[in-house]
Amino acid sequence: MADRRVFPPFAPLRAFEAFGRTRGIRRAAEFLSVDHAVVSRHLRALEQWTGVPLLDRTQGTLTEAGKAYHERIAAALDEIAQATQALRSGDAPQLSVWCVPGFAFHWLVRRLGTFRAEHPGIDLVLRPSDARASFWSDGVDADIRYRLDGAADDAPPGIRRAELARPPVFPVASPEFLRRAGAVGTIAGLAGLPLLAEGDSDEWRIWFARAGAAGVQVSPAARMWHAHLVLAAAREGQGVALANPFLVEDDLRNGTLVRLGPEGAPFPGVAIGAYALFVPENRWNRPALVRFRTWLSHMAEAVRADGTMPEG
Repeated sequence: MADRRVFPPFAPLRAFEAFGRTRGIRRAAEFLSVDHAVVSRHLRALEQWTGVPLLDRTQGTLTEAGKAYHERIAAALDEIAQATQALRSGDAPQLSVWCVPGFAFHWLVRRLGTFRAEHPGIDLVLRPSDARASFWSDGVDADIRYRLDGAADDAPPGIRRAELARPPVFPVASPEFLRRAGAVGTIAGLAGLPLLAEGDSDEWRIWFARAGAAGVQVSPAARMWHAHLVLAAAREGQGVALANPFLVEDDLRNGTLVRLGPEGAPFPGVAIGAYALFVPENRWNRPALVRFRTWLSHMAEAVRADGTMPEG
């Protein structure tokens, strides 16, 4: 019996799926590692083959017919990819997760054993990275980032964002540093101490404003670009760092870092940003990813609600 199913040529179909996924010809070309002219040629070839306009080139978007077709094509190609991955990895679905280094190093990595114990059939690969994932070219399933309030939302088209936690942020330093610096009775008084920062002064500036000391001039004594390096410097008595419960739960418990403020009344923690999970829309309901983001949300909520880490 002859196979009467109708299949379009795969290369144009793949270019079409990439265009709909990334919302742009150049982004689709980057995703496929080809020249953008190749993507354009494939898209026109698919339209000629189907006899249906799939792209609205004046708007740079899919037509209604293109949207409907893409939804089914994307699901079919995802299923092919997942089936192939399962075949090659012995039926263990793999999740590639990128994460901002501080969160990964201080909090997430020690809890992944719990996730693996609960979901032994999922092969989770964690990569700490300062750079935000380029989902289309890096093959990343999820990315965890911290964004200060007011920062531009640079999530590319086709990416969903789920907030995990808005943790309280507070100043910390080593006990030895506080013995040298003396008591700090006011929030504004912190500005006279060596302040440690990851990059620019934005985090400190926002924290001072929300803690009730707007207008304080902030000039970080050191910039170290990584949260764990900032905290390492604070432990060594080099200055005052901003931290949150996800980064310093062990330090506060062990006494290697302490919260600053009048004796018996540390300065309040104030939220100045949030940790968020970024996931491509077409992978949002993938079973392994649903399990991971559900687990991650529950774990983050437990820390956020931990009575030993008061919000202020």
